Amino acid sequence: MKLFEYEAKRLLKEYGISIPRGDTASNPTKVEAIAEAIGGPVVLKAQILVSGRGKAGGIRFADDAGEARKTASALLGLTIKGCVVTSLLVEEKLDIAEQFYASITVDRQAKQYIVLASTKGGVDIEEVARTSPDSIARHWVDTASGFGTSDALAMLSRFDMNKDVANKLAIMLTTLYQVVMECDAELVELNPLVRTTSGEFIAADSRMIIDDNAIFRHAEFKDRSLQRVDDTANEAKARKQNLSYVDLDGDIGIVGNGAGLVMATIDLVQTMGGQPGNFLDLGGIGNIEVSKKGIMLVMTKPEIKVVMVNVLGGITRCDIVAEAVVQALNESSLKKPVVVRLMGTNEEEGARILEQAGIISYRDMEEAVAQVVKIQG
Repeated sequence: MKLFEYEAKRLLKEYGISIPRGDTASNPTKVEAIAEAIGGPVVLKAQILVSGRGKAGGIRFADDAGEARKTASALLGLTIKGCVVTSLLVEEKLDIAEQFYASITVDRQAKQYIVLASTKGGVDIEEVARTSPDSIARHWVDTASGFGTSDALAMLSRFDMNKDVANKLAIMLTTLYQVVMECDAELVELNPLVRTTSGEFIAADSRMIIDDNAIFRHAEFKDRSLQRVDDTANEAKARKQNLSYVDLDGDIGIVGNGAGLVMATIDLVQTMGGQPGNFLDLGGIGNIEVSKKGIMLVMTKPEIKVVMVNVLGGITRCDIVAEAVVQALNESSLKKPVVVRLMGTNEEEGARILEQAGIISYRDMEEAVAQVVKIQG
């Protein structure tokens, strides 16, 4: 789950990391009031959950409150990278002496957290890695021993910086590690982390991603866990129903029980010349109502021409899925041809239910997929 910049900064502040003076606003009048209270040049930052907003015009500066109001009027309601700007973070413009990059994220290949730091903040870290790989310090964390000040100072020793700066940056990195551990974060990034002319380190910009599987430990984000900026309408609906669903570009609906079986079905459909239109895993759900809603979700997607339901009955009973298919066809506003493959627990009863409804079921997966592709073609 991605946090908005203002949410990430409020969390960082709780851990003692300095952030710029400012506040959020959703209308130009409040923006003007915040800028007036700051009493100097400000930066207005669109609060959207996508990266690259600065290059897309989502970060702008204003010299005074009046200009801030005008700039806010231009930003609010703007669509940036597919996201409508509904709120702004208004902050003081910092007097910057140096810019750094600091982050902790998950190295999935190494299966460890990795701490990153660079003296080249304010630009894409991917570009820095490509053009100046030696300007990035890295430290892979052994979570059994943790990450302390000595580890941070050791990784920063490669940079030509004075002792005071190195010590302050090391404290920042160890604090970020504490944030990661206590907030179940997959990423905490400060870019840029700036040192002002007065010597203070301030998180000028921040990104944070919380592990979805740990939301139950963070009640303050419970309602946010169902929101994804990149969700399609069907994906958002499926998430609210606790279904594992992903939209694809094809026109054959795919429903199964178990992620592996659904992926295998998608692969076989593609191998036989069809184009999968979605991924829907019913999991081990033994509930007619939930299964029916999942099938209807796929069936009512306008691009879908035919639906393939593939069930290996174990925990999931074939007769329950068969009943769900029948009810979905009866209740759906957009009825599509449905091909069902049933094998396992109560498959005979499931086949009988489908036959009574005029639906032919198959035991062989390849035979069922061939029929789906034939109907679609």
